[in-house]
Amino acid sequence: MKLASRMAKIKPSPTLAITAKAQALRAQGRNIIGFGAGEPDFDTPDNIKAAAVDAIRRGFTKYTPVGGTDELKDAIRAKLKRDNGLEYDRSEIVVSCGAKHTLFNLLQVLFEEGDEVLIPSPCWVSYPDMVLLSGATPVILETKESEGFKADPGLLRSKIGAKTRAIILNSPSNPTGAAYTREELSALASVILEGKIIVISDDIYEKIVYDGFQFADIASVRPDLRPFTVVVNGVSKSYSMTGWRIGYAAGDREIISAVTGFQSQNTSNPTSISQAAAVEALNGDQSSLGIMVEEFRRRRDFMVEGLDGIPGMSCLRPQGAFYAFPNIAGLIGRSKGGRAIRGSGDLAEYLLDEVDVAVVPGLPFGSDSHIRLSYATSMANIQEGLKRIKHAISLLK
Repeated sequence: MKLASRMAKIKPSPTLAITAKAQALRAQGRNIIGFGAGEPDFDTPDNIKAAAVDAIRRGFTKYTPVGGTDELKDAIRAKLKRDNGLEYDRSEIVVSCGAKHTLFNLLQVLFEEGDEVLIPSPCWVSYPDMVLLSGATPVILETKESEGFKADPGLLRSKIGAKTRAIILNSPSNPTGAAYTREELSALASVILEGKIIVISDDIYEKIVYDGFQFADIASVRPDLRPFTVVVNGVSKSYSMTGWRIGYAAGDREIISAVTGFQSQNTSNPTSISQAAAVEALNGDQSSLGIMVEEFRRRRDFMVEGLDGIPGMSCLRPQGAFYAFPNIAGLIGRSKGGRAIRGSGDLAEYLLDEVDVAVVPGLPFGSDSHIRLSYATSMANIQEGLKRIKHAISLLK
């Protein structure tokens, strides 16, 4: 069977692959501790579930406008004004089937063969493949751990060329948890304005920040950049609604109209019931957010301290999201029984085979000297998982 040539450009998601493998091994009876999934382990809040049940009972189960209901668009507009100081018309909002779908649609309507899109790395594994599927070329900005895994103006300026169309900014970041301050975003904005490029601001982890950190969106920090910024967000992470599949974009009316038209020929509207639930998520009681974030902070502190205590590993403290991205350079070259650790993939396989712990290799994110662990799991799992990892590492010589 001949497949389209574009399929040769992309790879399966390693995070979904490691999660699926862990589930398969559990089905075989193995006690797997999984640190792979980027998914809150909390249930969706009851008020949000009740809104969905109400939508079903009142028959809100038909097609909606392709780009989302007016009610949800207005809830998004209110959220962006309330939380980010950004004002948009309904025509500048589009709702899609998750933030991932939103990003894919955006890249499809914005880019083509010959374009280049800048991506600070380490980065979410899907960004480069999505860019490739649009026909454009991803250009990686390699950030340094010593600088908190954040791009600086000098690095950005050095990568902007004649073919550069856009930059994707993800703050807080998957996989590092790095988050940009207002001052850092303002400095980047000056370079972006010089280069006259688009910013795709992926704010999906906006609400999950720690230690008093104040999230800022680049368009709110620099209003002069607002016409060139597309804000992407959703309800999956903040409200533990991963399965509900609601994401959205806010930006230039022409771009949003193009995304809506493109969506009309692939998925049509997002699920009506999920849209009703998302309205409640954005407009309703927000108290569950604080409870969830405080628990994530507790888990973060325990995990980072535990990883730092393992010889050969070190871990920066994430400012946001729910991932630890420990440096494993001190383990490269070690081995057990002839099994050598040559990079992050070898270590991930070793931990799964030796002690039934599933982590994600750092290489697909952009660094083979790191691995990613999600602490969106119970404290009991984190405690047991770290204990197993420490034992497995102690066996390497």
